[in-house]
Amino acid sequence: MEKGINSGKYFRRKELRFFCFRISNHGRLIYMKRLFFLLIICVSTHLSSRAQTTLAPGEQPQLTVDAKGKIRLVYGENDKIYFSTSNDNGKTFSSPQLVAQVSEMHLGMTRGPQLATSVDYSLITAMDKRGNIHAFKQSHKTGKWEKIANVNNVNGSAPEGLMSIAADESNNFYAVWLDLREDRKNNICFASLKDSKWSTNKFAYKSPDEHVCECCKPSVTAKGKTVAIMFRNWLRGSRDLYLVTSNDGGQNFSDAQKLGNGTWPLKGCPMDGGGLAIDSKNQIQTAWQRDGIVFYSLPGQPEQKVGEGRHVGLNGSIITWETGSELMMKPIGGTQQKLGEGTAVKVYETKDKSLLAVWEKDDKIVFKKI
Repeated sequence: MEKGINSGKYFRRKELRFFCFRISNHGRLIYMKRLFFLLIICVSTHLSSRAQTTLAPGEQPQLTVDAKGKIRLVYGENDKIYFSTSNDNGKTFSSPQLVAQVSEMHLGMTRGPQLATSVDYSLITAMDKRGNIHAFKQSHKTGKWEKIANVNNVNGSAPEGLMSIAADESNNFYAVWLDLREDRKNNICFASLKDSKWSTNKFAYKSPDEHVCECCKPSVTAKGKTVAIMFRNWLRGSRDLYLVTSNDGGQNFSDAQKLGNGTWPLKGCPMDGGGLAIDSKNQIQTAWQRDGIVFYSLPGQPEQKVGEGRHVGLNGSIITWETGSELMMKPIGGTQQKLGEGTAVKVYETKDKSLLAVWEKDDKIVFKKI
């Protein structure tokens, strides 16, 4: 009875003897079981703190992180465009806000709403299956979204649904897309946005073999007056990545430069565009895949193998790709890491120097701090 009344003290004394005195084999077994149990708790706690969180039903997320650390997220669900923000480095997101509804909106396989953020504004573009590129602009001061003029000035010229947008530090936005207004052949079309007015559309590149790769998403990035566009070409039967650049804000573009030393003869379209970025030294960096091998390269230099997979992206210095259903990432010069399973992954460095990953899994948007 006395032992029962003081059972707490009794067990504490017994546990203390486990640590301070020699114990029997049976005691060692009990101790090891307890130690293993505590280890499981610690590991579980650590993993749960890094577990992915479901935000909402949706597909094809896009992210931006501004200079103040505010994170903006856009994605699509059927014909609707949703927008959410995070002010705590991606630990939590606001309840998604409906921006607009676009009838027969392209969605899936890198198609879907695109997002770019400047100092004072954010821009969303979305393409419908009739070939029109809708645009919506938000003032950060008011938080309100407004419909502005379509990006393409020829009705129905972009039915493939593949485009990218970017912003510079001076509230200029840049758009690039596959456009077949000339001879019904897809080539690389470009426009810039200033004060809610789109410039006249023009081709930044037209292939001498009639068209570029018909269903690979082009990429665009901008810094200062530099605008860089990367796309998969179709020359002499090969589907290689090429780069054109502008040093005057998109007024003029250079001749196309092939990326990497290898080539990929291919009769079909790989449906994989890659990604590019401009680093702190104003150096253009690119990531892409060739025949299932992921590469990183600087213009004019040999490519470096990163891994195996497809659907390659480059956000800042973070290379992402898919290997089957597995989502992979690797910082340039860093270590490869598995993020989870799904598709359409985006990874950005946040203001607190951690990483935030957002992707699509089972038609839901999920996010995870790394």
